[in-house]
Amino acid sequence: MNSSKSPGLAGFGVLKNTTCHTEKKISVFFSIIFMTVGILSNSLAIVILMKAYQRFRQKSKASFLLLASGLVVTDLFGHLINGAIAVFVYASDKDWIRFNQSNILCSVFGICMVFFGLCPLFLGSVMAVERCIGVTKPIFHSTKMTSRHVKMMLTMVCLFAVLIALLPILRFRAYQIQASRTWCFYKTEHVEDWEDRFYLLLFSCLGFLALAISFLCNAVTGITLLRVKFKSQQRQGRSHHFEMIIQLLAIMCVSCICWSPFLVTMTRIGINEARSKETCETILFALRMATWNQILDPWVYILLRKAVLKNLYKITSGCCGVHVINLHMWELSSIKNSLKVAAISESPVSSKQINQQPLTSMGQ
Repeated sequence: MNSSKSPGLAGFGVLKNTTCHTEKKISVFFSIIFMTVGILSNSLAIVILMKAYQRFRQKSKASFLLLASGLVVTDLFGHLINGAIAVFVYASDKDWIRFNQSNILCSVFGICMVFFGLCPLFLGSVMAVERCIGVTKPIFHSTKMTSRHVKMMLTMVCLFAVLIALLPILRFRAYQIQASRTWCFYKTEHVEDWEDRFYLLLFSCLGFLALAISFLCNAVTGITLLRVKFKSQQRQGRSHHFEMIIQLLAIMCVSCICWSPFLVTMTRIGINEARSKETCETILFALRMATWNQILDPWVYILLRKAVLKNLYKITSGCCGVHVINLHMWELSSIKNSLKVAAISESPVSSKQINQQPLTSMGQ
């Protein structure tokens, strides 16, 4: 009988001849620090996004904020669940045989690793698609991209990620304890069966596809915004588009930098494990790089907000001088005026007056 189809024993095969030795104190320190910083950062980002969503509930930015909130909530639970299991494993001296006789914990750990790995990448690409539609097809976006539709999209993305994570279990393939004995994932050592290779390549291809969609949609959105700015000098009230595209570009860059090592490593193992020179330390380093994505994502929304960008602009203007950073290509003065118009439009006192102004209503 194939050992990979025996859930109770499959996870322990790698424990006999492990070649990966990690310093316990350093690893525990990293796990606790990553989990703590990730939980605090994502919690702060959730508060900021929820407050922003209350202000923009009836505007085009609401759908973007709802998707962003879903991304940050996913990152938060990823740190909370995966971090708690990792700390428990370290606290138990990585003795999987003692506390994982039926391989249930390893299966749960593996499912969470796959789900909380793919779901943020999927949500990042969906956010890029949503913003691309909002900029290129504003009428379609305003009529079709309601909060109900966005919630349905969030549900579908999560269900698809759950399906991918449960696929090995449905096929009676147990998740494997990795060589470092600190986490569970698809089989990455002695990969001979086509199905084991398929899971690794499926995970990598879906990750790269999500990054490619994000890059393409963000490029289209950015080019469209620049063309509108250059053609129409009097079009105001679009500052939230620039804020969101800056955040999306930051998310895309963070995801590419953090996830590329892990996705490339899994691809190499899946294509030809026999010739792959990926060591346990290399895989563990790539995994920690991917973990940083969930830590840096919330800081995109914490730091790259309109209020923070305005303050940075003022500080830079005071320190470097207006003439040094006054790039006419970007028309910063026009963007600054747009920020003022958007700030006035958010005021409930003057909402009636602003709705009567065609210039400002064009921006809403």
